Amino acid sequence: MLIHSVRTHRSADQLPRTEQLAYKIAQVAVDPVPVPAETEAMVINRMIDNAAVSAAAVLRRPVATARHQALAHRARPGATVFGVDGSYSAEWAAWANGVAVRELDFHDTFLAAEYSHPGDNIPPLVAVAQQLGARGSDLIRGVATAYEIQIDLARGICLHEHKIDHVAHLGPSVAAGLGTMLRLDVDTIYQAIGQALHLTTATRQSRKGSISSWKAFAPAHAAKVAIEAVDRAMRGENSPAPIWEGEDGVIAWLLAGPEHVYQVPLPAPGEPKRAILDSYTKEHSAEYQSQAPIDLARRLRERIGDLDQVASIVLHTSHHTHVVIGTGSGDPQKFDPDASRETLDHSLPYIFAVALQDGTWHHEHSYAPERAHRPDTVELWQKVSTVEDPEWTRRYHSIDPAEKAFGARAEVTLKSGEVITDELAVADAHPLGARPFGREQYVAKFNGLAESVVDAAERRRFLDAVQRVSDLKGGDLGALNVRVRSEALDKAPTIPSGIFR
Repeated sequence: MLIHSVRTHRSADQLPRTEQLAYKIAQVAVDPVPVPAETEAMVINRMIDNAAVSAAAVLRRPVATARHQALAHRARPGATVFGVDGSYSAEWAAWANGVAVRELDFHDTFLAAEYSHPGDNIPPLVAVAQQLGARGSDLIRGVATAYEIQIDLARGICLHEHKIDHVAHLGPSVAAGLGTMLRLDVDTIYQAIGQALHLTTATRQSRKGSISSWKAFAPAHAAKVAIEAVDRAMRGENSPAPIWEGEDGVIAWLLAGPEHVYQVPLPAPGEPKRAILDSYTKEHSAEYQSQAPIDLARRLRERIGDLDQVASIVLHTSHHTHVVIGTGSGDPQKFDPDASRETLDHSLPYIFAVALQDGTWHHEHSYAPERAHRPDTVELWQKVSTVEDPEWTRRYHSIDPAEKAFGARAEVTLKSGEVITDELAVADAHPLGARPFGREQYVAKFNGLAESVVDAAERRRFLDAVQRVSDLKGGDLGALNVRVRSEALDKAPTIPSGIFR
């Protein structure tokens, strides 16, 4: 990897295009380096994972809303919308499918200086590949690039510290991935990256306080914007530049300011794109930093025994976990039984209490209103707090995969005064966890989440197609869609008409 120093430059400096981060990313995108076999295998795993969580979310209201919007934009040639037949405009298919992937907070994650859900790159790339008749092998190459860029940006540039939403790294990664997949030239990709970043910076209020359904729409919006940016760049339109380094650019006014220097790693010329292998999926439908605590709670419940005897529970964890999903956020909504599902899946006190009581986690039952209102749950929930532990913060930011950790140490104090402690560094499903996910687990996740809405024959057909995606020819990528039974879709919420009909 090459480490690039990125900082603000005055307009008078006339920073050469080749020295700008957007151009360096574009150079990575055009590098014809082959995709390693293990990278390709993981791309397929994540396509299966996305289909799994989309099936689980297909009847949710935000997903139905996005689907209805997309179905108003028929196009031929076009792309597919998850669950249904037909051909639709690629940017709207990406929109609908992106919301389905993100709605349950149940797909892959990468955490470093910034956090990300790099599986958000897959829906826009698949949609554009379908509309333009790209080959499956080019789709694989594009996804590998998109993962690489989003993860490398997350390693080098923290957004949340400055209250900028993490999808600001997604716009450039989608643009770069599309550039690779479509074999665009470096200058076109450079312009698309600049436009995509310029248009996808927003505050992270979408993940603060009472969290709304926009949490699912935000990455889909960034992906849709990136598709449109690539389209404009292909037609010869330019972007603001230098977009990161400019005197009035992103670093100067949205991030750490003109005196700060960011260190961004990117693959050297000829270096394979392997970043996807450093990301990890979820066994449980909740914010990633609650994955290990859920597994820890399941392990602790037998040692604790009677939960009525718990006086307090303190989770010692990283700064990020404490302030984003813990009591360090200062959000009273994280203790509100009437809070939205989006808020509860970002409430570590709620998640830990329910996992302790149930010994399991379910993407629907664990968030049901009656579950959140159970008196014994509310009582236990109020006893859970988080504190930052510098060692957990250090491990969170470690670049050594063997010590990088997203877990916590639990100190459970009983009414008797006895203290029970245990800790878990990574989730059981993490590559270094007790039960790491491989192809078998991804397939099982898909079948388990899809069986209630997708026929067995359709599940088998999809799994066959996706596992040979690199062999699919142009025009054949419609096989990557999953069709949901019509009687199942009939149970989706009724969506009022809007501007698009």
